[in-house]
Amino acid sequence: MHGTKVDAGKVASSLQSHSIWLDCDTGHDDAFAILLAARSPELRLLGISTVYGNAPLEKTTRNTCAVLEAIGRRDVPVYPGATEPLQREACFAPGIHGETGLDGTACLPQPTVPARTDKGAVEAMFDALTAEPPGTAWLVAVGNLSNVAMLFNRHPELAEHIAGLSVMGGCFGNGFTKAPLEAARFVLNNPTLSCKTTLIPLDLTHQFLATEDVKFGLLFGSQAQMRNEPDLSSVSTVRRLFFEVLTFFAKTYAEMFDLHAGPPTHDPLAVAVIFRPDLFYCNSNGAAHLSQDERFELEIVTEGQHGAAVES
Repeated sequence: MHGTKVDAGKVASSLQSHSIWLDCDTGHDDAFAILLAARSPELRLLGISTVYGNAPLEKTTRNTCAVLEAIGRRDVPVYPGATEPLQREACFAPGIHGETGLDGTACLPQPTVPARTDKGAVEAMFDALTAEPPGTAWLVAVGNLSNVAMLFNRHPELAEHIAGLSVMGGCFGNGFTKAPLEAARFVLNNPTLSCKTTLIPLDLTHQFLATEDVKFGLLFGSQAQMRNEPDLSSVSTVRRLFFEVLTFFAKTYAEMFDLHAGPPTHDPLAVAVIFRPDLFYCNSNGAAHLSQDERFELEIVTEGQHGAAVES
């Protein structure tokens, strides 16, 4: 993250094998998804659409622009999307991500390039994805599926055109995504899209924890083993930023969920699976095995009241 300055856009253009559009509600783990999508030479980030979720839309959009500013990718267009669900009230996550959606760091810069307003998020997503050759571009959704549902509702033909949809959300046995459930049902029950959708559920993300070694490796790189006497003068602002983001995320996860080994790295996994599927598909011996697809039917019940579960 520090050293010789390179043009990330040119590197991505020369080495990329996957074009992606990222849809996110930028909080702490979303920031790492943006970092991975924008700085991996295997990927070409077409753009980002934002959605309410971890915080209100205005804040998730600002956070997105600020992260891109910090990592030197202000060239990536950002389009604000849905402010709330169609059939229920919006809910946010200040207990995990703070009031701004990205609390805990003093290194987040003021964005110099604002979000785009020349078109709506849905049309921006459609235009960028259809500009790519058929069967090549991926849509990665790491927030709620409001924008994605509107996209395929308005442009159903896009389901045939894209290479795939990668979704971070869901937990088998524990409900699917934060909200809105109707959007999730619409997207996951799309017959054309379903066979090319990859789900990264919480059951999986909780196996990828950002431990103390990960945190200090992020901060110091090759000096991580010397963290008792670190040379902070060599630490870049970008490294400090993501270290502070991860530290805050670890603190709130420990307080909210009593998880002290480190926070799960939810959102970047939905990006990583596109160019490193071998990390996710394996047999009992750990060997790569890419044919483990399963299909589930999603049923949403919206009647009745929420209440505490009781044991008989």
